[in-house]
Amino acid sequence: MLAIIGGTGMTQLANLEITHRQVIRTPYGEPSGPLTFGRINQHNVVFLARHGYGHTIPPHEINYRANVWALSTQKVKRIIAVASVGGIKPELGPGVLAVPNQLIDYTYGRKFTYFEGGEKPVTHVDFTEPYSDRLRKRLLKAAKAAKVPVHDGGVYAAMQGPRLETAAEINRLERDGATMVGMTGMPEAALARELGIEYAALAVVANYAAGRQPQGKAIDMSAIHDVLTASMEQVRDILEYVVDHDAD
Repeated sequence: MLAIIGGTGMTQLANLEITHRQVIRTPYGEPSGPLTFGRINQHNVVFLARHGYGHTIPPHEINYRANVWALSTQKVKRIIAVASVGGIKPELGPGVLAVPNQLIDYTYGRKFTYFEGGEKPVTHVDFTEPYSDRLRKRLLKAAKAAKVPVHDGGVYAAMQGPRLETAAEINRLERDGATMVGMTGMPEAALARELGIEYAALAVVANYAAGRQPQGKAIDMSAIHDVLTASMEQVRDILEYVVDHDAD
């Protein structure tokens, strides 16, 4: 089964015909909310709002382990993570959609692995390519079929949040090779890898990153909402095509 994790701007999936919701208990605490099960074009899908259905959980307080574990209990094999980001590179302006192929983790203090505790052996998981190449290609193919322009590739910088970054921090991220910046990409991607779940991200550029605004203006928080509202229609179009061609 395919799972969709919605981020800022996607606390619900408008094209999902809901069949039921289910509260899942995990060894790692409570997920962000009940799992929402339903169908898109007669195909089974499960949806979870990363920040809670009322968008009340900030990035650093999300129980990523519980979220991914809850999905795994439902035999989810693939996760598409929708996330809003700030564009660092000029080509990643507000409203652009991107499918990143790499990431850099700058977060701290988050529960980031299932392999901890004295009773568990030390386990190393290969994370050379953090996103599933096969699932990335499905997203790109779906975007083409939906006639939605998508930027192929990019380096996602995962920051702690909940505040946005300083201009100097963005300059540092660019020197490190990052092309976009968000707050929820890790440890979500790594946890999916530990559980053997394919994972890919569909990033929605909500704004230019700090210091990259035209004429050096500050980030307009009200404009972010408008951009996300418009972009989510394109995201839903892409997801419909992905689901239609997803193998159970």
